[in-house]
Amino acid sequence: MTSVYVDDQATALAFYTERLGFVAKTDVPVGEFRWLTVVGSDESDGVELLLEPDAHPAAKAFKQALTEGGIPFTSFAVDDVTATHEDLEARGVRFTQAPVTMGPYVTAVLDDTCGHLIQLASPA
Repeated sequence: MTSVYVDDQATALAFYTERLGFVAKTDVPVGEFRWLTVVGSDESDGVELLLEPDAHPAAKAFKQALTEGGIPFTSFAVDDVTATHEDLEARGVRFTQAPVTMGPYVTAVLDDTCGHLIQLASPA
């Protein structure tokens, strides 16, 4: 399991499931927030992505500093960055970096609409 700090859990859930193709796995109310996880559509027992509220001021500052610096918060491995880029752009996902070959990898960077830049990577 890994966390992605989000400013709005409902918006994040919609983006990660409807745009990126993740599948909701856990959704449990916890006070004013939710324990909300998603997984890859073909990996129901794979790594869970916890859509965690960024309620702590340090989380907000961290997200802002990375985004303003153009630095991805995390990286997701995909089979083919170029094909994934084309598919996600067709779904309305905004990219800040189109696919670029960097030595043995191809990378692209998307805006997750929740305050993060997310890098996609695949072998070249």
